[in-house]
Amino acid sequence: MTTEGLISDLLACPRCDKTPLSLTNDKYSCIACKTEFPSIGGIPWLFAHPESSLSEWRNRLHFEIQSLTHDTQRISDELSNEDHSALTKERLELQLQANEQHRNSLRQILSPIDIQSSTSTYESYLALRTRLPTDQGLHTYYANIHRDWSWGEAENAASIEQIIKVANDSDGGQRLGDTLVLGAGGCRLAYDIHLQLDTQRTLAMDFNPLLMLIADSVIHGTDMQLYEFPIAPISTEYYAVERTLHAPQTIDGNFHLLLGDVLRPSFAAHSFDTVVTPWLIDIISEDFAVFAKRINQLLKPGGRWINFGSLAFDHPIRSRRYSPAEVIDIVQQTGFSEPTTHEACIPYMCSPASRHGRQELVFSFAASKQKDSQKPPRHNALPDWLVTGKEPVPALSTFRTQAMSTQIYAYIMSLIDGKRSIIDMADLLEQQQLMTRQEAEPAIRNFLTRMFDDSERQSQL
Repeated sequence: MTTEGLISDLLACPRCDKTPLSLTNDKYSCIACKTEFPSIGGIPWLFAHPESSLSEWRNRLHFEIQSLTHDTQRISDELSNEDHSALTKERLELQLQANEQHRNSLRQILSPIDIQSSTSTYESYLALRTRLPTDQGLHTYYANIHRDWSWGEAENAASIEQIIKVANDSDGGQRLGDTLVLGAGGCRLAYDIHLQLDTQRTLAMDFNPLLMLIADSVIHGTDMQLYEFPIAPISTEYYAVERTLHAPQTIDGNFHLLLGDVLRPSFAAHSFDTVVTPWLIDIISEDFAVFAKRINQLLKPGGRWINFGSLAFDHPIRSRRYSPAEVIDIVQQTGFSEPTTHEACIPYMCSPASRHGRQELVFSFAASKQKDSQKPPRHNALPDWLVTGKEPVPALSTFRTQAMSTQIYAYIMSLIDGKRSIIDMADLLEQQQLMTRQEAEPAIRNFLTRMFDDSERQSQL
């Protein structure tokens, strides 16, 4: 559905960083590093390692579908094997029907990724711990799709109002020109920016293929029927709600969707008049001070960076949990003018079917590029010894500590025979001179508690 050839001048290889991409038979490729980038349902797949990332997503999405199958079977078993009140039976039957339809809908939506080519079993995924991190799951931002294209008009209007506010208050006003939206999610904000502000071409990038495939269908005029599963339903009929996803109008040919990694962006330097980062800067793994340099590299001289969303930095390094004042300072230190800022309290994820929902104090800014910043190093999410598998695995101190712990845990597991108690196991650990009895008993109890909790969670998947 995308008109890919109209954006070739904006693209560069995310693998070797600067080589322009060429388009042949609806596929982009890099002449320098000989990398081909597939198209998924008409959306360019512009990850630095396209085949590897596609394989990883295929396996992860396949696991999510199998999890839905597993959950559906559990509900069916509960209905068959247990006595329930009429109200409980009504709720479970609704969830069973919705789960089955939802699984079938997802299979159809995800057909361009060919998830059926994965043959791994549900149990093997659990054994290998291939469940996605919390920010990379199939359903991580699934609720946002319903907010964007079903019930969220008030939230969507409040969001675009913040963008318009800081744009109008900064140099350039609503003339955004060639615009890039990084971390576009369900794409409603990018869609509204394109329609309501003075953009030339708008490119919306995200890493989640489910969100992008749904958005692509909706913005091109297809109404979709999908279930919403509220976290805290207000009544029985809202445990699963079939929604119609609909765009107010069909988008034009100057709006483009891309799949890729915002930390390895597939764009030529100095290509954009505007870069928008909605709900992004505080959730990425990269230090904001480095990410700000990446934004600088993407902008033309005088181009604008517009940011919108929360500032809930939750980095394990406390010095990177930046305050608003630190964010403004970092922006200025990376080649931008003093930002125009705006704060407003807006509704966030207030589904009419859920008791959950909140007001969010969002922080928006717009800053113009005054000079080039130092080019940041290429982002590598993992070290080479993990990516290639050819280099020696380093003997990190944490690995040595974990190795000792694993040996003790393996020994504890070997002692479980259905007869020994925790006290019996503690005595054996003391005899093996691994721990004193006083140390071993609470350690064993804590370990087995975690194992028990994990088994309970897995049984509920």
